[in-house]
Formats: sequence, structure tokens, C-alpha cells
Amino acid sequence: MKKKPKSAFRELAYYSSIGLSIAFSIFIGLFIGVALDRHFDTTPILTLVFLGFGVGAAFSNILRAIKRSQDLE
Repeated sequence: MKKKPKSAFRELAYYSSIGLSIAFSIFIGLFIGVALDRHFDTTPILTLVFLGFGVGAAFSNILRAIKRSQDLE
């Protein structure tokens, strides 16, 4: 079964939102790490751990976008 062709505007909106999702995932991880470090007084350990989680989530978003673009071809 073939997939329905999607509109160009929908594809443009999806790919333009990838940058925002990457930035948000990194900043959310950083924010959570800083907040936990302030609460537990463990600077910079939890900041680095949650920043790593944020970067991992960003790479996951990138890989998901790559897979989606390959499925469209």
C-alpha cells in the first residue's frame, strides 16, 4: 500500500520544527540539571548528566527525522 502524498507546507512545517525540538530538549535537560544541582548542592554533576540526556534526546529527534525523510522517498 502506498502512502498518501503530503502537502509541501506540512513537510516544511515538520522540518522547520526539528530545530526547535532539538533546542528545547537540550535546554530542558540543562534546566532540570541546574535545578537539581541547586537543590542537592551537587554542582556540576547533575547538570552534566541531564545535559547529556538532553543531547541524547536531540540526537533521537534527528534520527527520527532522518528515518522519516527516507520513508518519504
